[in-house]
Amino acid sequence: MSTNPHPPTVKEGSGVSRTFVIKDARVLGGEPADLLLRDGVIVEVGRGLAAAGAEVVDADGLVALPGLVDLHTHLREPGREDAETVGSGTRAAAKGGFTAVHAMANTYPVADTAGVVEQVWRLGREAGHCDVHPVGAVTQGIAGRQLAELGAMADSAAQVRVFSDDGHCVSDAVIMRRALEYVKAFDGVIAQHAQEPRLTEGAQMNEGEMSARLGLPGWPAVAEEAIIARDCLLAAHVGSRLHVCHVSTAGSVEIIRWAKSKGWRVTAEVTPHHLLLDDAEVGGYDPIYKVNPPLRTADDVTALRHALADGTIDAVATDHAPHPAEDKETEWAAAAMGMIGLETALPVVQQAMIETGLLDWPGVADRMSFRPARIGRVNGQGRPLEVGSPANVVLYDPAPRATVDPSDFVSKSRNSPFTGLELPGRVVATFLRGRPTVLEGKLQ
Repeated sequence: MSTNPHPPTVKEGSGVSRTFVIKDARVLGGEPADLLLRDGVIVEVGRGLAAAGAEVVDADGLVALPGLVDLHTHLREPGREDAETVGSGTRAAAKGGFTAVHAMANTYPVADTAGVVEQVWRLGREAGHCDVHPVGAVTQGIAGRQLAELGAMADSAAQVRVFSDDGHCVSDAVIMRRALEYVKAFDGVIAQHAQEPRLTEGAQMNEGEMSARLGLPGWPAVAEEAIIARDCLLAAHVGSRLHVCHVSTAGSVEIIRWAKSKGWRVTAEVTPHHLLLDDAEVGGYDPIYKVNPPLRTADDVTALRHALADGTIDAVATDHAPHPAEDKETEWAAAAMGMIGLETALPVVQQAMIETGLLDWPGVADRMSFRPARIGRVNGQGRPLEVGSPANVVLYDPAPRATVDPSDFVSKSRNSPFTGLELPGRVVATFLRGRPTVLEGKLQ
């Protein structure tokens, strides 16, 4: 594999509108090819391409992927702008190679009405760093008692198609059934945070040998698995679409595999941190590793990796959950749950899946772009890098290795579990419909 140790050079063209020729990129890790981007579209793919007035990007040694799509991002706005805003979060997304994110509903106020989801959608359009697709709450105030305005959010300017009370489980089976039935009218999907609340009261980490040794209340795997099993049966009963958020246990994998074998409309995601880290990290009581669902065992990590590789788990989703320093730099029991992940997702997947031989670059494109776009019903994203496709392109250099330093992040928060860890690769450029949001590793 040829590599370019230097950032790609960009030569300014003289045209009025920006046209780009990406030279010698390894499309999905294959043979080098040029891509001509004009008017927001890929207009030509081949070798030796040129265009009058074009800006030339030297991509020798870089992997070209379709723009990444995140099904699970917490942008915190409105209400917690001290942790993140739509502007800062989408800048972090672009820096990580994402051209579309789904903004979760647990904001203040909760995104449970057409007005709030339209506010988030418009903030995303104004920021311009990537497409923002608001996720609507399933229940009013994510309180689990009464359905939110699902139809109004679907009919709004935001055209919401994914609904989730993420951070809370829709634990009432009757309400979950009604939600699954309701969204069938507009081909929506319910994304469940699978956590039986009565089994996790006071829980602080994965229940097992490590929790017993540390004296922390345990969070049993069955609390996740029981809800997934119930909801798969409900989705099959009403013929609706279920998406399982942040799968974390080997048992959950087997339930989802069984549901898919039945032909039921069930999809699932896994986070980068659950692909790389296990509950041994908690041994030092550092709250940076406190997350919901908790880091599980090394055996669970292995099962999750293989499930992602064989397609049982459909997508990698970051569950980017920013927190201000004071919410994490405290004793374990009082610390907030959550980790940021937009800017490190692709390097983590490279280490966990590419370097272990479990996935190739076409597989990464499938799990981080194609499938997430289909699950979220996102038009114009998750398309092959071919003539006629929107020019959503990521140029990624898999060769370098660097130690993760949160001071380099553009997110407002620094709660990364990968701090101090050496990871491979870096996003060199991101194009959103032919417009660079990142070039030479720098935001535009």
